[in-house]
Amino acid sequence: MAAPTRPDQTMPTDTTVAAPPAPPSGRRGKWIDDWRPEEPEFWESTGKPVARRNLFFSIFSEHIGFSIWSLWSVLVLFLPEAVFGIDPAGKFLLTTLPTALGAFVRLPYTFAVAKFGGRNWTIISAALLLIPTIATAVVLEPGVSFTTLLVVSCLAGVGGGNFASSMANINAFYPDRLKGWALGLNAGGGNLGVPVVQLVGLLVLATVGVDHPRVILFAYIPLIVVAAVGAALVMDNLTTARNQPRAMREATRESHTWIMSFLYIGTFGSFIGFGFAFGQVLQNQFAESFATPLAAASLTWLGPLLGSLIRPIGGSLADRFGGARITCWNFVAMALGAGVVWTASQLESLPLFVVGFVLLFVLSGIGNGSTYKMIPAIFRSQALQAVAAGGDPVAADRRALRMSGALIGIAGAVGAFGGVLVNLAFRQSFMTTGTGDSAYLVFIAFYVVCVVVTWVVYLRPRALHGAV
Repeated sequence: MAAPTRPDQTMPTDTTVAAPPAPPSGRRGKWIDDWRPEEPEFWESTGKPVARRNLFFSIFSEHIGFSIWSLWSVLVLFLPEAVFGIDPAGKFLLTTLPTALGAFVRLPYTFAVAKFGGRNWTIISAALLLIPTIATAVVLEPGVSFTTLLVVSCLAGVGGGNFASSMANINAFYPDRLKGWALGLNAGGGNLGVPVVQLVGLLVLATVGVDHPRVILFAYIPLIVVAAVGAALVMDNLTTARNQPRAMREATRESHTWIMSFLYIGTFGSFIGFGFAFGQVLQNQFAESFATPLAAASLTWLGPLLGSLIRPIGGSLADRFGGARITCWNFVAMALGAGVVWTASQLESLPLFVVGFVLLFVLSGIGNGSTYKMIPAIFRSQALQAVAAGGDPVAADRRALRMSGALIGIAGAVGAFGGVLVNLAFRQSFMTTGTGDSAYLVFIAFYVVCVVVTWVVYLRPRALHGAV
């Protein structure tokens, strides 16, 4: 008797094709017309080296995009209030605007891959990073108006869209059995752009000092050029990569789209929001210990680095124990972590404060992996129910794959807005109370709500998708 299919197993997909394996045929603009990664012979002989080459430059470009997106989390450390006249609330606004634009452009960046081709859009999206980088290098000096800084900081948000287009592009190159590994590597390599730019800022502060923020920008301009030129030379477009607007529209009518987007606000939104805000929080909360930008920069990179590196572990734990279970317990731990931060603030204990914040970064990284793993499991569970009711297995599986891709795009965009909310919460808290205490209490309450939502929808005994 055949073993039953588990909800977290992908149902078989019909990959039978009439034509024998053949090398992909290119046409103008480095397009590949023939791409069949699900065929083992084609994949081993032709597909794997092409996919790996594209993955490498996709990671590099996305990594630079994340660095430019989070650039202002570093640059605000180079803006002493006595010189630039910008108070803490104004600095939080400078980090909020790029977060918002980065979230907004993620959906159009996803569609751009099919419109222009993955290679072509990687070239364009990498080249666009030159706009905020050069503009900031031109205007960043004492005496510049706050409005001008707001405009150029907002432009850095274009880097936030690179994640969405990069994930959509790489998703088309790999067979289903390898998508998790490829997408995890792609996402993790991109997220590392946050701690790397903070380490670059630390190096600049330690060597040439607070008066030379342009050094960071001059360091990234050639890297952006390398990303664009490298994509032009070695990447490819796939004619088979087609967005499905119909799937996006269908996904917006699916309740799980908004539930998972809400949960992703709590994980990725926390990661990117804390990554942007941590340095400022340290300087404002413990001004005596972090009187210089160098002191603050010496710690800001640690949390984002650990959160990026641990993301694949969240996915592995979800594979073993179930995404909903890991996500639920992770939100419990995040509520406790935020409680540690609040307690440390009350006790004015810097060591406990740093431990609590680093814990939040690590947990947000685990949650990033586990929530993304929940998405395909939800639609595989729906597919199994459809087949059990007499539906076509192949059609059910194709819908699951189509809807998973659409939901990943939507959740990535909505989740990034969580970073905006984090920075706004800190800004309001410091404006009204002079500390981040009110923001910490809001985070605790939000994580508790996420625990309840995850349990009610996906874990309680009568939950429709209890096996997710």
